[in-house]
Amino acid sequence: MVNINEKAPEFTEDVFMDNEIKKINLKDYKGKWVILFFYPADFTFVCPTELGELADNYEKIKELGAEVISVSADTAFVHKAWHDNSETIKKIKFPMLADPARRVCKAYSTLIEEEGLSLRATFIIDPEGIVKTFEFHDNSIGRSIEELIRKLQAAKFTAEHKGEVCPMNWKPGEKTLKPGMDLIGKI
Repeated sequence: MVNINEKAPEFTEDVFMDNEIKKINLKDYKGKWVILFFYPADFTFVCPTELGELADNYEKIKELGAEVISVSADTAFVHKAWHDNSETIKKIKFPMLADPARRVCKAYSTLIEEEGLSLRATFIIDPEGIVKTFEFHDNSIGRSIEELIRKLQAAKFTAEHKGEVCPMNWKPGEKTLKPGMDLIGKI
C-alpha cells in the first residue's frame, strides 16, 4: 500500500505522448510535482469527461510546476487509437501511461483484480518523489479537476511555508493556520 509522506513507487513504462509511443520513468520527473491520474479504461463513459477537463487545465497545472501522467491498463496502441478517434482525447498533451501488465496499478493499489481495471485514483507526488495526497473513487464517480488543482496548490504552499497548514477549502491568498497560533494572512 502506498502511504502519505513515503516514497512513491518507481516505474518505467510506455506512454502515448506527442503522437508517438515512448518510455518514461517516474525518476524523469524528479524536481517537479507529479499528478498520477489513474482511470479504468479507454473508450468508456466517465473517463473522457475527466481526461478532457484535465487536458483543458493542463497548462494551469504546468504553470504550478507539475506534470500530469494519466494511467490505465490499456496498451499504448489503444491510447493512440482513442486519441485518433476522439476529439476530447485529441486535446491531451500529457503522457498517457500504458499499464497492460498492471505493474503500476498493483504498485499503487488501484487494481481491481477480478476486472483487470484500475479504480479512479489520484496521487500528488512532490519534487522529491514523496506522496503528499491520494484519493480513490468508485469507478462510477468522476473527480473534480478544480479540487485536484486546489490540493496541488495547498501541497505546494505547505512545502514552501514550513509550519503553516491549509484549512478546509483553502485557496491561494486565503488565511492559513500555524499550529498553536491563530489564522495568519497570506498573499
